[in-house]
Amino acid sequence: MRLRPHSTVLACFAALGLAVAAPSSAAPDFQFQFTEKPGTFAVGLKVIEQYDASRVFEIPSDGSNTPATEGPRPMQTLVWYPAEKSGGSVMTLAGYAAFIKTETSFRRPVEGGKPQAFVDQYMHGVSDLPTSAVRGAPMQGGSFPIVLYAPSLNAPATENIELCEYLASYGYVVIATPSMGANSRNMTIDIAGANAEARDISFLIDFAKALPDTNLEKIAVMGYSWGGMSALFAAARDQRIGALVSLDGSFRYSPATVREAGDVHPEQMSVPLLVFSRAEETLESWDAMRKSNNHDDPAPNVLNEWTHGDLVNIRLLAVSHIQFSSLYQRSERFRKQALQFSPADYSLEEGAESYNWMARYTLEFLNAYLRHDEAAVLFLKRTPADNGVPRHLMAASLRPASEKTGLAGAQPAR
Repeated sequence: MRLRPHSTVLACFAALGLAVAAPSSAAPDFQFQFTEKPGTFAVGLKVIEQYDASRVFEIPSDGSNTPATEGPRPMQTLVWYPAEKSGGSVMTLAGYAAFIKTETSFRRPVEGGKPQAFVDQYMHGVSDLPTSAVRGAPMQGGSFPIVLYAPSLNAPATENIELCEYLASYGYVVIATPSMGANSRNMTIDIAGANAEARDISFLIDFAKALPDTNLEKIAVMGYSWGGMSALFAAARDQRIGALVSLDGSFRYSPATVREAGDVHPEQMSVPLLVFSRAEETLESWDAMRKSNNHDDPAPNVLNEWTHGDLVNIRLLAVSHIQFSSLYQRSERFRKQALQFSPADYSLEEGAESYNWMARYTLEFLNAYLRHDEAAVLFLKRTPADNGVPRHLMAASLRPASEKTGLAGAQPAR
């Protein structure tokens, strides 16, 4: 078996931020395909420009002689929702990419900036591809569960378009904002950054009250990478959140940050948790990561302490950290740097297939815990092979809360 280099989590952050030049091995024929069957609903998209007046935000100069100023925190809010079928044009990836230019300036597009350069690099060559959502499509009548999505470090709200649209087609209202720091567009890898994104999540729950098609009794939060840390913080503090999904969330790799928060106690949390993780690093790379972060005495492991809530733990063996995002898997740059991203002998096609299964397991988890769907409960109880997952792509384990005898009923904990 050929061994291929892995990065630590912090190195992944650097790679996504365009600070690392990685070795290349082109895979020109690879094309990411999202093949999961959509649900019965058409998908609509709304983009709401609003502010959180309770927080101060640095508004950068517009490039002229105007100095930077301060104002309320801009919250560009993307809402995917079950919609009525309409004759409107579906979104393209270029249409989604355009949102980043108005993330903090709203109706005044701003060119440049680190987050824009980051997305532009990963959008090159795929911007004309269509997606599923129709912007402004009429909302479907009903009362639908809510999923709040927390992006990875500095990322836009659109880094997992396929996943968000997929969930909306099955009757979920999915809401997201960009990953931004405490006082500016730049997210920071520290307590202040995680707290800021956690507050964004609670702000969006308050905002959801104004939407006519949401069920505020059924709320989940889902976070990727650094967004997984923020999602954990939000779930610990906001009692309205009834389920948590982590897409290779950073709390697994930086338990000291969880301890530093002071009020996030995994051993006391009772919400059900679905955790996806990538192919594991070597013990040597873990040791190097801990030492580089002065983590010689690591804090307790979050998953080991998660005993009062059901835990569904899934390892996706064919993916690296970056492959938890459909935006990045689609990109031309991704294909050019294939060697960096494929664990062991797995192909990029197997990584894409793993993403599809990640979406399916996320849907079944939400159906089980927010909708109490018995078929979804049975899906989670079966082995990956029994669910049709190809061999060697996935390892799954279920650990019911300590006071339960199993997942029967799949009731949310609060």
